[in-house]
Amino acid sequence: MSYKIVVDSCCELPEELLADPRFERVPLGIEVGEYQIEDDENFNQLEFLRKVAEYPGCPKSSCPSPERYMEAYHAEADHIYAVTLSSHLSGSYNSARLGINLFHEKYGDKQIHVFDSESASCGETQIALKIMELEEAGCSFDAIVKKTEEFRDALNTYFVLDNLETLRKNGRLTGVKALVVSTLNIKPVMGADKGTIIQKSQCIGIKKGLAKMAATVAAEIKDAQDKILMISHCNCPQRAESVKQMILEKVRFKKVLILETRGISSMYANDGGVIVVV
Repeated sequence: MSYKIVVDSCCELPEELLADPRFERVPLGIEVGEYQIEDDENFNQLEFLRKVAEYPGCPKSSCPSPERYMEAYHAEADHIYAVTLSSHLSGSYNSARLGINLFHEKYGDKQIHVFDSESASCGETQIALKIMELEEAGCSFDAIVKKTEEFRDALNTYFVLDNLETLRKNGRLTGVKALVVSTLNIKPVMGADKGTIIQKSQCIGIKKGLAKMAATVAAEIKDAQDKILMISHCNCPQRAESVKQMILEKVRFKKVLILETRGISSMYANDGGVIVVV
């Protein structure tokens, strides 16, 4: 059976899959004052970060329309899967679900399933690659949906950001009861609980924050030898490499991927942010 995996543009696909016909990225919109772009292949991270630094307000995002998802599902493939941002962070999941209804009304029956990643960034990547692995292994559509949801439920998301203001101002930190102020240089180690952002711990300074995150990943991971360690970074490859080395000093993985954040991930992570999903 042929298949297609549709991801929203918060997903960081590895370079070798960007032009793969089995994948399609559906772009979200980004707005920084009068600067408005789509998070597509033309995204310029350095220009975007400069615009954000110069803008006194808060950047905002807009999810793809259900019609845009409907057209992404319109393909020769027998099986269609979509992977979106956590439904607690974006309307992308709801749009993708509505897109199925529109597809059936316009084009007829097809096997389509939308996964709420309950994460973002390389959390979506983890799920997309798991779908591909199961499809290539010849699993049935229903089995892939079941196994991928089980895989999703076992994933853990961690991140340390230099700047939490975009998340805070956009109301994405409702699960954090006591968030410390950035002027004290206290860096929270954040995580996710079923797609809602939570605070796991905190340290003084970014280096200690990253070290604490790495130690937390190593302490909480199970069966690491069978898993892929994914690290996404926003304009800080050295930090990502440092986090990788700190984790690998304690535990070994089947594979390690370091990815650069695209537009939406860059907007929320801000310059210098590091995200780990295992």
